[in-house]
Amino acid sequence: MPPPPPAPGFTAPRPPHHTAPQHTSGPPAPDTTGHVPLPPGGPVAVPAAPPAAAAPDPTNTTLAVLLIGPAGAGKTSVAKYWADHRRVPTAHISLDDVREWVRSGFADPQSGWNDHSEAQYRLARRTCGFAARNFLANGISCILDDAVFPDRPVVGLGGWKRHVGPGLLPVVLLPGLDIVLERNAERTGNRRLTDEEVARIHGRMAGWYGSGLPIIDNSQMDVPQTARVLDDVLARSIASPPQW
Repeated sequence: MPPPPPAPGFTAPRPPHHTAPQHTSGPPAPDTTGHVPLPPGGPVAVPAAPPAAAAPDPTNTTLAVLLIGPAGAGKTSVAKYWADHRRVPTAHISLDDVREWVRSGFADPQSGWNDHSEAQYRLARRTCGFAARNFLANGISCILDDAVFPDRPVVGLGGWKRHVGPGLLPVVLLPGLDIVLERNAERTGNRRLTDEEVARIHGRMAGWYGSGLPIIDNSQMDVPQTARVLDDVLARSIASPPQW
């Protein structure tokens, strides 16, 4: 009796075909994702000073900037505006924004500074530092903002220097106390502090005077004016990097 016909759509298996495997030669296909790997242990270096005859142009240079100041100083507004109006790609990295990535279990320093809030602050700073190095390795400038205290050098500037590198250019934004109080009063949510806390932070920030870091008093400046002064300060910092 002949075997039944195969079912429709059925393909009979082919007999085994013993051939040597085919090996292709040549370089692997290039990575077209646009990702540029970080150099091994490559924190940003100190910017090279330009020739004496040439004025440094911070608007057309890849930079890493740390904008320091108390709550209400205008750090975030100035950093965003400065990043938005540069001639080279620039990212704004806000420590507060990164801290608030933690949703459940967020340790709000306003509820009391403790081991949890300290740990989340340190984690956010490391995350910001890695992000900055990643942007810089891909040719994108960055500006970070943080309320760094002069009386905590190991945690503050020392931490940023470890995570980003000695080429980070710190600038202090320090308007008068009355201006800071006024701006803080316009805030909402957990970023609004009590007047007593604002005054305490502002007093500690005054310790930056005499530190050698450039300080901008933007009490009488709007955001675009402050950004222009920031460019002037950065040009001087590139020509003669501050010792910190």
